[in-house]
Amino acid sequence: MEPFELLDSHVAAFNQGVETGDWNPMVEGFTPDGELHFVGVEAGPFKGRYPIAEAYREQPPDDEIAILEASVVGGEVVAAYSWRAAEGAKSGLLVLTPYKARIRRLVVTFEPG
Repeated sequence: MEPFELLDSHVAAFNQGVETGDWNPMVEGFTPDGELHFVGVEAGPFKGRYPIAEAYREQPPDDEIAILEASVVGGEVVAAYSWRAAEGAKSGLLVLTPYKARIRRLVVTFEPG
């Protein structure tokens, strides 16, 4: 799977999770020991599929995201995203480290304000 396909797959599964409350498809996109880090909010880090799934079940996001732009930098996918409610304003970055068609590490940053 190409890096941008992995990003697209993750975003689709995330948005589906927001809609349905089922985070399993998104979590399956991580390696078994995958990591999720948040920057700019008090949460995590989370390591492993089960802790990631629990985090999303306990505090589910209430909005979908859209990718504004993405590039590959040093083997990582760096993507600016927007919450749908922000109507295209940059909300932060997703920094995705791929490993064998899965996410080994995902860092999610949040823009202030």
